Amino acid sequence: MRGVRAFLESRGCMEVETPCAVSTPGEEVHLLPFQTERETPDGQRQTLFLHTSPEFAMKRIVAATGSALFQFARVWRNGEASATHAPEFTMLEWYRPGMALTDLMDETEALLKAVLPPTVQHSTCTVDLSQPFERLSMEEAFRRHAGVDLLPTQGNAQALAQAAGCPLRKDEQWEDLFFRLLLERIEPAIGQTRPTFLTHWPASQAALARKDPTDPRVALRFELYAAGMELANAFEELTDPVEQRQRFGQDRAERQQLYPTRPTWPVDEKLLQALPQMPPCSGIALGFDRLVMLASGARRIQDVLWIQD
Repeated sequence: MRGVRAFLESRGCMEVETPCAVSTPGEEVHLLPFQTERETPDGQRQTLFLHTSPEFAMKRIVAATGSALFQFARVWRNGEASATHAPEFTMLEWYRPGMALTDLMDETEALLKAVLPPTVQHSTCTVDLSQPFERLSMEEAFRRHAGVDLLPTQGNAQALAQAAGCPLRKDEQWEDLFFRLLLERIEPAIGQTRPTFLTHWPASQAALARKDPTDPRVALRFELYAAGMELANAFEELTDPVEQRQRFGQDRAERQQLYPTRPTWPVDEKLLQALPQMPPCSGIALGFDRLVMLASGARRIQDVLWIQD
């Protein structure tokens, strides 16, 4: 943590701290937040959630100040548990106004090389950090490791299934099959001997990233993989409030359809109001505990967390 802080501060990033209990925990469709309640001295009650990411708050600070920011944020995601998932963990997020996604890849690579040993091991992988990290577009990854021309199939689950040579499961949509192939065919083949930036995601998976102006079929997004783990997710940030509101609406409709009994929350109107003031910017969320796993050789995330219950 001291090494990361020194690295980012030396590059002009300012450390910030934002609230954990918020009205809007995030909009990622499949994440389940922890719910709590605030009681005021006069007895009023307000539903709050423990944030799944500090992203919305940090973007508002970028919009207000134009500054480069970072945060070691404690975040919560209910229902998650595996060798690399915990319901409470530390997220390192930083935002770089004026920086393109390719430059953020350069910086992320430099950060890992600054704080990790030259060679790291996890599971059956031995990863050499001294060589340049691989940069692989999602289109090329699917062509190389799944034998699929991915982008022409967007939205057509049957076309993707036929191209991949696999049957569709009951009620499986294009997005479901995309992530199944990503998990089964792409992820096991990348980041095994050197870290891999998986870039230029299909536009339907843009999340809070802006679309590539040279190819609107893809979004300016990357994920970083090393030693069989996804370490980070990054966007060249969308600053159009109209498009962002539309995406939030789509996410909410999908969440309601998939998880009708889950709680609801208000749209973060302050974020949408701030987006037009936000400078061109790239941002990244990195699972800090997974970085510690690589540094220490830990096999499970539970080995680097203090587990009380």
